[in-house]
Amino acid sequence: MNIGPIKDLGRVFDRVADAYDAGRPGYPDELYRALSEASGVDLDGATTVDIGAGTGILTRALRVRGSQVIAVDPGVEMLARLVSKTAGEQGTPVAAVLADGNALPLADGVADLVTYAQSWHWLDPVSSIAEARRVLRPDGAIAGCWNFNHAAQAEWLAAYEARLAEAVPAYYGPAVEEWSVPPIAAAFEVIEERWIPWTRLVGIEDFLLDLRSHSYMAALSADRADELVEGQRAELRKAFPEGVLSVPMRVYLAVGR
Repeated sequence: MNIGPIKDLGRVFDRVADAYDAGRPGYPDELYRALSEASGVDLDGATTVDIGAGTGILTRALRVRGSQVIAVDPGVEMLARLVSKTAGEQGTPVAAVLADGNALPLADGVADLVTYAQSWHWLDPVSSIAEARRVLRPDGAIAGCWNFNHAAQAEWLAAYEARLAEAVPAYYGPAVEEWSVPPIAAAFEVIEERWIPWTRLVGIEDFLLDLRSHSYMAALSADRADELVEGQRAELRKAFPEGVLSVPMRVYLAVGR
């Protein structure tokens, strides 16, 4: 998946920065244990370059665990929210860098870990990994992770994804036959892959904010996006009148050392 020049990518997500910040889920604790184990990098004290950091979902979690984080993103509004979120928190200040993950404005050998959280699939598969290797120290590691709705585990969630596939031309997800995880594993010489299941408890409105944060929604007109969200809201309220969803999720983690 690639939508073209990186400046366009920044504009796409800047348009939905508020929804992204409010609605996107975090990651389960098990992800961070698995990341440290598979990479051989102790997150406490590590220097991590988080590429496609967005509003800082992974950045902030790494920082809480003791990492010094350099957050890289092409979106001005996305990075502004990251800086705002981290300004009042304890820990080492985050270095926020407005840049392209295909051409990092960083020196060689500065990082113990390079991460892509929901982001590597937007980059050039060759240039991005070459840049990650360049900025890593010799014993460093590269990791990509993606949160996915596990639609096969719940009929209501499969129906939700099917409605999106039918209504949204640019939709890409588990409701389309060609859907697969991003092929980051093919870019590594040594690879460990893990699937980490978890459950997200979330209100319907926050779940719909998450929906609005996706690029295929940002590509719609405002009226069409509102119409689609209202239709999903009506269906979800019928299925969950109490307004709280238990969403089966799974995180795909790939680590190259």
